[in-house]
Amino acid sequence: MRVRTLGRSGLTVSELGLGCMGLTSSYGTAPERADAIALLRGAVERGVTLFDTAEFYGPFVNEELVGEALAPVRDKVVIATKFGFKIEPGTHRRLGVDSRPEHIREVVEASLARLRTDRIDLLYQHRVDPDVPIEEVAGTVGALIREGKVLHFGLSEAGAGTIRRAHAVQAVAALQSEYSLWWREPEAEIFPVLEELGIGFVPFSPLGRGFLTGAMDASTTFPSSDMRSRQPRFTPEALAANQTLIDVLRDAAAARTDGEGTASPAQIALAWLLAQKPWIVPIPGTTKRHRLDENIASTAIVLTQGELARIDAALAAVAVQGARYPEDQMRMIDR
Repeated sequence: MRVRTLGRSGLTVSELGLGCMGLTSSYGTAPERADAIALLRGAVERGVTLFDTAEFYGPFVNEELVGEALAPVRDKVVIATKFGFKIEPGTHRRLGVDSRPEHIREVVEASLARLRTDRIDLLYQHRVDPDVPIEEVAGTVGALIREGKVLHFGLSEAGAGTIRRAHAVQAVAALQSEYSLWWREPEAEIFPVLEELGIGFVPFSPLGRGFLTGAMDASTTFPSSDMRSRQPRFTPEALAANQTLIDVLRDAAAARTDGEGTASPAQIALAWLLAQKPWIVPIPGTTKRHRLDENIASTAIVLTQGELARIDAALAAVAVQGARYPEDQMRMIDR
């Protein structure tokens, strides 16, 4: 697999990473631990070097899984994790955001232990804390970088002003936010700032939480343990209305002129993302080996300018239905 550098940070990773959240939570029944470890190690064998986790995934058990799976190849991979939530002891409920400097340090020490490592390659603030100036957050992470416990600083779902203020204190290597064919908001205000400051972009949910694979329709249902059961974009009405997006992807695959003509909707969606900027590194997640192989194969698809223009023209006629999060979660996203 080819590699990309996240902005001007010098952090070089595979052009497609792996989002690990679904291996332990959020998308219904998680795979058996042995199967999840095999998937992670299989990703390394296929050239993936960027693995994304967080203390909140589980909570905690996702970092433990990633740490165990990647320990034998630790020096060959880049591990990204996150701080920023207050998690209630015992119940593990999320009690809001918390980026106080002392809490950041507590989280980092615990994450290092769970990940079985002596450094975190890329440490993100999971969500912006309105009660803690971003300058304090950046300064704390900067101190951790000088101590060697963290190598690079990242932000997640941060607005343009927050990015500028943080970067002025400690260089931001990457921003992680949602971005895909059905959520293009970062293009307008965020991309110009990232390009100006030399910051990489790591889109999460690049396949629309599975929708852009083409495997869902209005009859698709989700168990209560699946976060999509509570998201407006996955109601039967929204799933039916948004099928037009899948038609765009299928048409793009069928119209390819390179003689292949066998790309899946998911592969076209990922190839489209990779074509947007050279400093974009998507992190699709999966629990299945064949989906991992399918996603990795998308890196061999190079869409022409003509194909990209046709996709964009078709997307311009599509009005995506449904908010991406419930209202309480949308309020946590920095603007």
